[in-house]
Amino acid sequence: MANSYQRGQSDVRPWGTWEVIDCGNEFCVKHICVNAGGILSLQSHNFRAEHWIIVKGTAVVTLGEQMLEKRAGESVYIPLKTKHRIQNKTNAPMEFVEVQVGENLDENDIIRYEDMYGRV
Repeated sequence: MANSYQRGQSDVRPWGTWEVIDCGNEFCVKHICVNAGGILSLQSHNFRAEHWIIVKGTAVVTLGEQMLEKRAGESVYIPLKTKHRIQNKTNAPMEFVEVQVGENLDENDIIRYEDMYGRV
């Protein structure tokens, strides 16, 4: 197992921010804030599955061919290699906790299919 994340690591993206809360060889936990109107790229991962728990606001989640609305306290599991994205269609910030589990945890394990910020 490989994990390139470190506790406290963070980044600013066009849609909001993320920060690593905790990590180990087989997992990474991030706190992610999505700005009002923000949307992450439609993506998949070859080496990790993810579990998202909404902690503030309302999210629209694309999971494969499904569109799901999730509110604070609700969660969604994203299996390995499944196309997914999260969107905040509201006028207030939305926050979620992302738990990654897999054999290779790294920002390079992102395959982008669509991105409104031109990062494909």
